[in-house]
Amino acid sequence: MPALMSPDTSGLACPPAAPVHAWMPVSPCVPSCVDVRPQAGRLRMVARIAAVAGLLAGFPAANLLTPRPLRERMHRRGARMLLRACGFRLRIIDLRGESATPAGRRGRRSRDRRGLLVVSAHVGWTDVVALAAMDPMGFVARGDLIEWPMLGGLARIMRVIPIHRERLRQLPEVIAVMSERLAAGERVGMFPEGTTWCGRAHGSLRPALFQSAVDSGAPVQPVRMRYLDAAGELTTVPGFVGDDTFLDSARRVLRSRGVVAEITLLPIEQPGADRHELARRCEQAMRGEEVLDIDAHATAVGSGPTRAIVPDRAGVAGIG
Repeated sequence: MPALMSPDTSGLACPPAAPVHAWMPVSPCVPSCVDVRPQAGRLRMVARIAAVAGLLAGFPAANLLTPRPLRERMHRRGARMLLRACGFRLRIIDLRGESATPAGRRGRRSRDRRGLLVVSAHVGWTDVVALAAMDPMGFVARGDLIEWPMLGGLARIMRVIPIHRERLRQLPEVIAVMSERLAAGERVGMFPEGTTWCGRAHGSLRPALFQSAVDSGAPVQPVRMRYLDAAGELTTVPGFVGDDTFLDSARRVLRSRGVVAEITLLPIEQPGADRHELARRCEQAMRGEEVLDIDAHATAVGSGPTRAIVPDRAGVAGIG
């Protein structure tokens, strides 16, 4: 991927996006941003396809046969197995410290736990699997996800909240469903950038869906999601951008090798009374302190008057 831009380079790392309405952002990333050579051999890929198909085919029956109190554990284990079958490893870095209540810590549950809104950047469909492998939750996801091959059945079991970004009139209904689930003590994951990015660039967080946390009083868990290759460098393998099809993306994922899905849990944010201010706090937490050096390699983010330059490498030890 031509993601590095120096002062002698003309053009952006990704082509600029066409202007659209504020709640339906378009990422400037396109399939050419995801320029990754296949690494896994044909036999390995066939084995992965068989493993993924077997897991997805057996998951509905396993869900029905598992007692309800044990389903969360089964869902987490199933998501981890699915991620491993895709060739990805999972790394979780917990930076929450004292902001995580006992009910909010992994492995320590209470029956009256508060709901939690989990907020993450969005690279591709593997984000959902990685977050579910960390902690089972419902997701706000594109409306056609339940029709996708392989993942559609899993999405229905995970109680995906479908959203069609082009239908603005549907937004209050989606927020109401999210608020209801959060008030009931459930976890809900969302990707407030409103679209996918290649994994090196990122978009701004849209505040609309944060209203569900304000309405329900649920705390918000910002998550820093990134994917690393075997050398520890950012990789665009999971990118699902532009006019990519699901099969295009799945092929890249299944032919990859040594990819790590890294999830950093940041200090929990309280909802407050203003969704715009809440979105700003979460975005600041997710991006961290970005010290820019225009003379060094950098990544172009956004287009036109909103264009920004951010460092190509994100920090060290998973906290950049």
